[in-house]
Amino acid sequence: MKKMATPFETCLRAGDRKHSGLQLMEAFFQFHDLAASKERLNSIINYAVKRNSWIHEEPSALFQFHQSMRSFVRASYLIHLKEKKRKTSAPLENVSPLLFGLLTKKEYQNPLRVFKKAFREYSIKEFDYFMSGIVYFSMGVCDHLPESNIVSPYIHLTKMLDAAHLILERRAKKIGE
Repeated sequence: MKKMATPFETCLRAGDRKHSGLQLMEAFFQFHDLAASKERLNSIINYAVKRNSWIHEEPSALFQFHQSMRSFVRASYLIHLKEKKRKTSAPLENVSPLLFGLLTKKEYQNPLRVFKKAFREYSIKEFDYFMSGIVYFSMGVCDHLPESNIVSPYIHLTKMLDAAHLILERRAKKIGE
């Protein structure tokens, strides 16, 4: 009798089509508004560091947001890899500082700097570990706090959200012209 090997790999994709980082980011922003995703990330962080409280959100919604952020980080990494081929610099012409968000002037001019800096400091696995940790600590009352370095990955993620939204806005403006 012939032995049959059981495949243990999961097939979560709808097909074997490759997607670009920009397509993945567009998909992320179709489901999540920029302000809402930054607010949700902020509330998750706040509840992760509180000892005697937990987030009062549906766990399935938190898990879906966690998975979306994982996909967003991977899309950011894809854009970071193709950084040299692309120029998204824009001159600053009468731009209000309120539009910058957390970005500096140089990062606003070239949002790809944000991804370069983030992935120079942290890997994809470290961002995944950070997201998993803060979601875990925000969902229940724990005796101990998450690792001490949760501020830096949080700042990088919020900056990456701002930069990705800016890149997509500039791309839409360029296509519309």
